[in-house]
Amino acid sequence: MFNFNNKQNMKKSIAILAISAFAFNASAQELTSKKGFPILPEAGDWSISFDAVPFLDYAFDKTRFMSATPATSAAGALNYNVGNTLVGKYMKDANTAYRGIVRVGFNRTSVDNYVSKDGSTTGEEVVDNAATTTSNITLGAGMQWYRGKGRLRGYYGAEALLGIASGPSTTITYGNAYSTTNPTPTSTTSFISGTSSPVGSRFTETKSGMGFNIGARGFIGAEYFFAPKMSIGAEFGWGLGLNSVSDGESKSDTWNGTAVQSSSSKFGGISGFNMDVDNAGGSINLAIYF
Repeated sequence: MFNFNNKQNMKKSIAILAISAFAFNASAQELTSKKGFPILPEAGDWSISFDAVPFLDYAFDKTRFMSATPATSAAGALNYNVGNTLVGKYMKDANTAYRGIVRVGFNRTSVDNYVSKDGSTTGEEVVDNAATTTSNITLGAGMQWYRGKGRLRGYYGAEALLGIASGPSTTITYGNAYSTTNPTPTSTTSFISGTSSPVGSRFTETKSGMGFNIGARGFIGAEYFFAPKMSIGAEFGWGLGLNSVSDGESKSDTWNGTAVQSSSSKFGGISGFNMDVDNAGGSINLAIYF
C-alpha cells in the first residue's frame, strides 16, 4: 500500500506527465490561423503555383505592366519559370510532394503593311500580310521534400523535363500580284520598318524546324506561408539538357516571264548540350494549396 506522501507524489507525477503530453501535442500540431484554419499544407492537398513577378510588377508599377517591356522573370536554359508555365503538386504527406509541370503555349501574330497599288493613278493601297505562329510545350515530373518548421519552410528535390517547340513559322501574302505587265510588283521588304519596293523575287514562307529538348535538374528553394495554405517563395536549380532543332525551310516566288515560279531552300538545324543554373532573373512563385 502507498502512504499519503507517496500518493501525493504520484498525483504530482501524473499531473506533470499530463502537462508534458499536452505541451508535446500542442507543439506537434500544425500552425493555424486565428479562425482555426491550417496554415501549412496537409497530406492529400493539391497545389498550383506560377510566376508572380508580372503581378508584382503591376502592383508596384502599372505602367510597366501595360508596356511592351517584359517582366523580370527567370530565363535560364533549363528553367521552367517562364510565362504560361504552371507547377502542380500533390502532398504525399506533410513533408513530401509529387510535382508536375506543364506549359502549353501557342501564339499567332499577324502584321499588315500598306503598299502602293501598282497601276493605280489615285493613290490606292493594298495590304501585305505576314502571319507568324509559334508553339511551346513543356512537361515535367519530379519529387519535392520540405524541411523546417513554422511559416518559413525550405525544400529541395529533383525533376525531369521534356520540351517540344515549333516556329517561328511565317506565311506572307501580297496585295500586288505577279503578271506579264507587272513582273516586279511593289512588295513589303521589311514588316518591321514598313518599307516596300518593286521586287523580282519575294519570300512567301519561312518555317523553322521542330525543336526538341530533354533535361533533368535539381532544385532548392523556400516558401513563406503568409496566409492559410498560400505561400510566396523562390527557387533555384541546376541541371543539364540536350536540345535539337531540325532543318528549316524557306519558300519564295519569282516571275519567269510567263508564270510564277516557286522555289524552296533549306537552312540547317541546331543541336547542343547545356549545363547551367536557372532563375538568375529572380522569379518569385505564388502557390495556392487546396
